[in-house]
Amino acid sequence: MNKALYAIILCALIAGNNGVLIKLMDTFSTGSIAFFRTMVPVLVLSPVLFSKSKPIFTGNYKRMLWASAINVGRLYLYLMAFIYTSIGNAVVLIYSWPIFVFLIESNYYKRPLKRQQVLLLLLAFLGMVITYANKSFSFENDDMVGMIAAVLSALGYAITVVMFKSESDNYSQEQIIIFQNLVSSVFFLPFIFFLPELQWSQVGIGIFYGLLIGLVVFKLFFYGLKYLSAATASGLMYLEIISAIALGYFVLDENLGVNTAIGGLLILTSSYLITRTNTKKE
Repeated sequence: MNKALYAIILCALIAGNNGVLIKLMDTFSTGSIAFFRTMVPVLVLSPVLFSKSKPIFTGNYKRMLWASAINVGRLYLYLMAFIYTSIGNAVVLIYSWPIFVFLIESNYYKRPLKRQQVLLLLLAFLGMVITYANKSFSFENDDMVGMIAAVLSALGYAITVVMFKSESDNYSQEQIIIFQNLVSSVFFLPFIFFLPELQWSQVGIGIFYGLLIGLVVFKLFFYGLKYLSAATASGLMYLEIISAIALGYFVLDENLGVNTAIGGLLILTSSYLITRTNTKKE
């Protein structure tokens, strides 16, 4: 049990490096960063991909490939969020994804919303309004572009979470990681040939990013989830937000705005409570 707790805590703290690593790859295009993020895990886990004892293309693999395809757009938007706005803005909005999971599952399973749930959704909406309140609504505003990308990425992630979760009993952890990255690794492959100049330091960061975020983070999370309840694991993962904001401040001198702090607190409170409520029902 203690090892599982430490695994999730370590996972959350490591995941907080996402924004800093993305911003350090400042000579790479969004597509090039996405290539490293997805291709490295696929290459490392290639024995799983070509295993004959546990073939990956069995069961409802078409659903998994659809989820993998959706992840292409989700990942691109995710990277855009961190590139165009601050780490604080991006991470608090991306963590609205449990709210979207709740809405998708409520619609799919035809579950009527209770008063408490409606109030939590309104709380999240208020948080988003406050977060955006001091930004001019223009696509020439980088902050606005990044924040919209963060919300859309959260929606895309929620869709893939629901799809992958529906098949989680039929595939191993490694196979799910493969499916998560498979279509994206092929889709973003051409971007690597259009780099303005090859800088090995940037390539090194890209490979490290793919290993750390694409592989280590998910292995730790799945290990912890095996021994802990979903509520405990999800709750501990909110440490990623603190880790990301702290690293943004100490490494990149980014400050957290008042609107983001207040709005983010409302969004994360709503998201956390919805996650807890959903898990108790399962």
